[in-house]
Amino acid sequence: MSYADQVFVRVCRDIIDNGFWDTELQVRPHWEDGTPAHTVKKFGVVNRYDLRKEFPIMTLRRTYFKSCVDELLWIWQKKSNDIHELHSHVWDSWADEQGTIGKAYGYQLGLKHQYSDGWFDQVDRVLKDLKENPASRRMVTSIFNHQDLHAMGLYPCAWSMTFNVTGNTLNAVLNQRSQDMLAASNWNVCQYAVLVHMMAQVSGLQAGELVHVIADCHIYDRHVPQVERILTREPRPAPKLVIDPDVKSFYDFTPDSFRLEGYDPHPFDEKIEVAI
Repeated sequence: MSYADQVFVRVCRDIIDNGFWDTELQVRPHWEDGTPAHTVKKFGVVNRYDLRKEFPIMTLRRTYFKSCVDELLWIWQKKSNDIHELHSHVWDSWADEQGTIGKAYGYQLGLKHQYSDGWFDQVDRVLKDLKENPASRRMVTSIFNHQDLHAMGLYPCAWSMTFNVTGNTLNAVLNQRSQDMLAASNWNVCQYAVLVHMMAQVSGLQAGELVHVIADCHIYDRHVPQVERILTREPRPAPKLVIDPDVKSFYDFTPDSFRLEGYDPHPFDEKIEVAI
């Protein structure tokens, strides 16, 4: 069975059975009808995925892999904040009249910063160090820029990555301040697993562990019945991730550079209402 399914079941069961409800608190998120979107949550959830063993995609319900890769490339490769350059509608609710999400996500990764050896954006700095200084313990990206928070459509949820090389293996830690377990948990895991594979391939390394650290791990009130239904399903085997081996540059990857062999998820046709 898929390890990602096991993680989802374990975390969601713990949240529902043992989590804290914020029903008595004032909350920022709301549903489309204006009703406050309350959650049940656990604090400080840490999940580890060994990318050498399997690709961490759920089978209990479909994760739309191509769309999730497209968004990853939009943020990390295009370094864009323009939703017109994205092929899905996941950011529509947070876009301004010009169709941007402000100074958020890709915008932050594209900003140039001065280092002792020149000017680089955060992505290019990591790529340079992976090739030239893999023993570095400073390969960190962060898009939670307090100076620009006021100009962001949404504060970054998945906000920092720490890359670390052990031998010929690239490991990474993804820090996330907030995680919607039904709508986005496996989406984020798949994205950053793909990112580790991308960084490793163009640096002559092997993808190793992805450690996912979640500060506020929650299920929205209206999502609990849907999650309960998903938890009754039988997990299926994880698929195999296949990456075009001819891609040598980080900026040459496209959504078509990645495919899954043997992905057979349970169907899930229910609409997932998104809190905004």
